[in-house]
Amino acid sequence: MDRRKLTLPSKPQDRGVASKTETDALRRARALERLSIGVVTADDTAAKDLLRELQRTRAAVQHIAPGPEPLPGSFDVLYCDLCSSLPQRLPWVTGEPTSALVLVVRPQQNLDLSLLENCAPHGVVHLPLAPQAALTSLSIAYGLFRYERRLRQRIEKLDDNLRTTRTVEQAKLILMRGKGLSEEDAYNHLRKQAMHRRVSIGALASAIVDTQDLIG
Repeated sequence: MDRRKLTLPSKPQDRGVASKTETDALRRARALERLSIGVVTADDTAAKDLLRELQRTRAAVQHIAPGPEPLPGSFDVLYCDLCSSLPQRLPWVTGEPTSALVLVVRPQQNLDLSLLENCAPHGVVHLPLAPQAALTSLSIAYGLFRYERRLRQRIEKLDDNLRTTRTVEQAKLILMRGKGLSEEDAYNHLRKQAMHRRVSIGALASAIVDTQDLIG
């Protein structure tokens, strides 16, 4: 009797799950390949190890010697040595980063939590590198950066909608006072005129308010 262990064929649903997992992993890997990464660190062995690990993702990685004022803001991800002057050298307004920021912490470096907070990083990596630390920091930092960017875009859209709503309310009030219309009739008048002129209600309302401001 053949006692060799038999391998049972996988179930169709198992193959489907595995295929989806492989597809997701491939998609993430290709997304990382499209990134541009700036590494602003001292040129030493630990930094070279970081560069080597980042280059394994096939992303466009560029090492920059410390010192540029301000730091370059054209990269998708920016790795920087943590130092006291870093918050003043970041090339963006606080809370509106143009790159994902990963702080590089050196061995025996005293970690200043206040400084860390002022930099508002998307990730931190400690040197010397632990296995997979570079890939993990890159993936998490860029994912968090993209998530924050989507939130800011949603907030900006909500702000625009709120401003438009206020402007429409002002325009309705002007029409109600000037033409003796009810609130519903004033809104319907705005809507019909906007459709006739092929503009948004917000744009028409803004023009009415601006005109009213001009004539007092």
